Amino acid sequence: MKKKLLAVLFGTALVLGACGGGGDDGASKDKDTGSDTGGETASAAEEIYQQNCSMCHGQDLSGGAGHDLRKIGSKHSAEEIEDIIHNGIGSMAPQKQVSDEDAKELAEWLAAKK
Repeated sequence: MKKKLLAVLFGTALVLGACGGGGDDGASKDKDTGSDTGGETASAAEEIYQQNCSMCHGQDLSGGAGHDLRKIGSKHSAEEIEDIIHNGIGSMAPQKQVSDEDAKELAEWLAAKK
């Protein structure tokens, strides 16, 4: 019984942790991580990533609880990535807190990671 309770509590903590959380005011908004898109778009997309994805996928896209995204563009198109953001995949839940516009911008930025 204790194992089931512990599993439920741990699972709840993971789900709540994946819900995004607010932005970190200490995050660099001007840092470009090698995107082939324009600097302003990359900075906006990186900010969206830091606010919504970095907890699971790492500050540098290297993974953690979520997959490594450093070369995600070689596996998925921008449209596929946007679909994954909206609908989830595997153990990743749909990211309902990410707007359609932000998901599109983020997907295009990630698709350039090859």
